[in-house]
Amino acid sequence: MGILFGTDGIRGIANTYPITCEVALKTGRAIGVFTREQGYQRVIIGKDTRISGDMLESALAAGVSSTGIDVMLSGVIPTPGVAYLCSLFKDAGAGIVISASHNPYQDNGIKIFNHGGEKLTDEQENWIEDYILNNQTVPQGDIGKIFVVSDSLKQYSDFLLNKFSFEEYDKKLKLIIDCSNGAASRIGHSVFKESLFDAQFIYDSPDGKNINDGCGSQHTQELQRLVIKENADMGLAFDGDADRLIAVDENGNQITGDTILAVCAKFAKEQGTLAKNIVVSTIMSNIGLTKSLESIGISHIKSDVGDRKVLEAMKQSGAVMGGEDSGHMIFLDHHTTGDGILSALKLIEVMLGTHQSLSSLAAVMKVYPQVLMNVDVNEGRPDFMKIKPVADKIQTVENKLGDKGRVLVRYSGTQPLLRVMVEGPDQELTTNYCLEICQSIKDNI
Repeated sequence: MGILFGTDGIRGIANTYPITCEVALKTGRAIGVFTREQGYQRVIIGKDTRISGDMLESALAAGVSSTGIDVMLSGVIPTPGVAYLCSLFKDAGAGIVISASHNPYQDNGIKIFNHGGEKLTDEQENWIEDYILNNQTVPQGDIGKIFVVSDSLKQYSDFLLNKFSFEEYDKKLKLIIDCSNGAASRIGHSVFKESLFDAQFIYDSPDGKNINDGCGSQHTQELQRLVIKENADMGLAFDGDADRLIAVDENGNQITGDTILAVCAKFAKEQGTLAKNIVVSTIMSNIGLTKSLESIGISHIKSDVGDRKVLEAMKQSGAVMGGEDSGHMIFLDHHTTGDGILSALKLIEVMLGTHQSLSSLAAVMKVYPQVLMNVDVNEGRPDFMKIKPVADKIQTVENKLGDKGRVLVRYSGTQPLLRVMVEGPDQELTTNYCLEICQSIKDNI
């Protein structure tokens, strides 16, 4: 990570450094120059439904066009939709997404895709960051055009649905879909359409400030209630930019990314489509995923946290399936990046293909008690393992857990938080251990 870039782009509170018009303008210029030097002519910009999106879009577009590069505005669209457009338009050198994912509306961010729809490499991010921070010159020469891509959502929804043959199945699944008042709000109706599904939508009326507000992948309580009330087959919850999926089974139980990976991996192995017989997840994945994959005979590779790191490990190993328990899942044989709607369609494909309920499929993985807590810290990010009371407490908990659990403490890549994750044999003990470590951090950092 650099000064501006975290694990997933530039993040912060909108209208506060670094998410300001000034930085957005410079970022646009940097991406424009980057695109021009790569030999491309266009940059695609998309956004979620935050009220600050229009402001940042205007600044970014102005910056890009000042370098002589054309700007294609795709409007409100899921993050993976911009990635797809970067592969669809051959002269597009980059894609920019204005979103802070699952964060509240006050936050916003700038994510960047390369030509072809993949996240930037560390070296490319460093080049762009250096240009933003150190290059004050305004590029001279031609000025690019700014225009709207009116059919971006249709092109993206067609891309998703063309990968599946749901018309072949007699059964129409009954779905409750939580759009998080975000980027899935409109396209969700196009993908989960009446001709294919019996779908009911909630939280699909964005007003600029209600994105992720008590809804979506981070807040599934209402979705769980409605799935039971409406006797639905499944609930689907997306986050603000729809690159995450959390599911709910017919009994109202939450099904997170690790279990969805296990379900989809088992089905792919049975269908002979799991390349290299490998699944990639992060070090934050539940122990149960490892044990589940081992029982099925699938190799499990663990990467560092972040979908970029998952993707790197997938490409290095030849895996086509990977993801995070938070709901980011990547199906490389279908798309270049994590995609919540695609993940939902893959899960539906498994249900229809096996004629099993989601709860039956989810039984492939036993979820071990896992507690994740966040502790607010300052921006200094000291090495907590060099602070003896904190290091001693972590070691004490690890010794008590032995081979029946684990501890993982790491800084957030997007917020001033220290994340403490503890897995253990039972919920109460695991929670208490996590609280002890968090208290030590509060007392000593």
